[in-house]
Amino acid sequence: MYDVIVVGGRCAGAATALLLARQGHRVLVLERARFPSDTLSTLYIHQPGVDRLARWGVLEEVRATGCPPLDRISFRAPGLLLTGPAPMWGAATGGLAPRRYALDAILARAAARAGAEFRDGCSVTGLLWEGGAVAGVRYTTPRGGADRARARLVVGADGRHSTVARLVGAPYLRDDGRLTVALYTYWSGLPGDGLGLCSAQGAGAALVPTQDGLTLVNVQLPRASPGLTPESAPRAYLAGALRACPELAEPLAAARQEDRLFRCTDLPNFFRRAHGPGWALVGDAGHHKDPCGAQGIGDAFAQAELLAGCLADAVDDPGLTAKALRRYAEERDRRWTPPYESNLAFARLTPTEEHLEVLRRGETDPLFRDRVFRALAGIPDGDEEPGGP
Repeated sequence: MYDVIVVGGRCAGAATALLLARQGHRVLVLERARFPSDTLSTLYIHQPGVDRLARWGVLEEVRATGCPPLDRISFRAPGLLLTGPAPMWGAATGGLAPRRYALDAILARAAARAGAEFRDGCSVTGLLWEGGAVAGVRYTTPRGGADRARARLVVGADGRHSTVARLVGAPYLRDDGRLTVALYTYWSGLPGDGLGLCSAQGAGAALVPTQDGLTLVNVQLPRASPGLTPESAPRAYLAGALRACPELAEPLAAARQEDRLFRCTDLPNFFRRAHGPGWALVGDAGHHKDPCGAQGIGDAFAQAELLAGCLADAVDDPGLTAKALRRYAEERDRRWTPPYESNLAFARLTPTEEHLEVLRRGETDPLFRDRVFRALAGIPDGDEEPGGP
C-alpha cells in the first residue's frame, strides 16, 4: 500500500514525487515512456523554476548538462526593442533551457534518491475504486504484463491528455480552445547569449539556447493559418520566423538546421477540476496553456510544490486529505487564472499599437523594462519572497 501513486514521471510528476518522498511518504511513480527520452517541449525554465531547482538541490546537476545560463533577454516587436539583464529571483540569475531527456531524468533520479519508487515503461489502464473514491491503479509493465497497486491518493501528472483525468471524468472548468500551432527545430551557429522573443501580427518566435551549442527556434502561428500541412510546414516555419523577426534573415541563412522540424497543433487552453475523492491533477493534466509564454515547466514545478505543501501532514487521514485537496484546488485557480488570461492575449498573436507604445517606455526606462521582464518570467511584482506561497 502506497501513500501516493503519481501517474506520469516527467516535470510535474517527478517533482511531485520528489517533494512527497522527502516528506516521508511512500510514493510510486508510473511513467509510460522509457527514460531517458525526449518529449515535445520548448525547454525554457523561467527564473522561479530555476530557483526551485536550486532549493530542491538539483540545479548544479542541471547546469552540468551544458545548458548555458540565459542571463539576458531581448524582446522585439514592430518598432520596439527591449534588451537587458534578466531579473534575478532567489538563486536564479536568469533562465535555463536543458533538453528534456536530461531534465526529466535528473528529476526522476532525485525522486528515487528521496525514496520514491520510479517505474518507467508502465502505462496506467484503469483505476481501482473503493467506497466511491480512487484507491489505486491498474497498469501494464514493460514486458506487457498486467499489475495493480493501491494507494491512499492517485495524482495524475500525465499531461494534457491525462489518462487519470479521463478515467475520473474530471470536468473542464474552463476551455478556451486552441489558438496557435508551434513549429520548432534546433540550429547551430546562431549568435546570442540569452533568451530572444519576437512578436508581430500573426507570428511569434523564441530563440532559446540549449545544450551542445544548439539554439531552439520556436515559431508560433495562428491555428487558422491557411494551408498549414506537414508538407508546407518548413516554408511556413521560416516565413513565420522572419515575419516575427525580420532581423533573423541573415543569422538563419548562416546557421545550420540540426534536427527535423517538430510540429505541434494540439495546444489547448483549459482548467480541469483539480481534485476529487482519492485523486488530484497536477501540471498540464489539470491546467494547460499555450506555450507562447514558455510557462509550462515552471507551472509544473510550482504546482508540484503547492500540492506537496498542502498534503504534507494530510495523506494518512481521508478527511484531512480532502481538505488539503480543496485548498490546493482553490489556490491553483487563484494563482494561475491571471497569468492564464495574459497568456491567452499573447497567444492571439495580435499585438496592438497601444500596447507596443506602452512597452516602448522600457527602451529608455530600465526600471520599467525590468518590470516587463519580470512579468514575462512570472516573477511576482510585490513583496513575495522566493520560496513563499
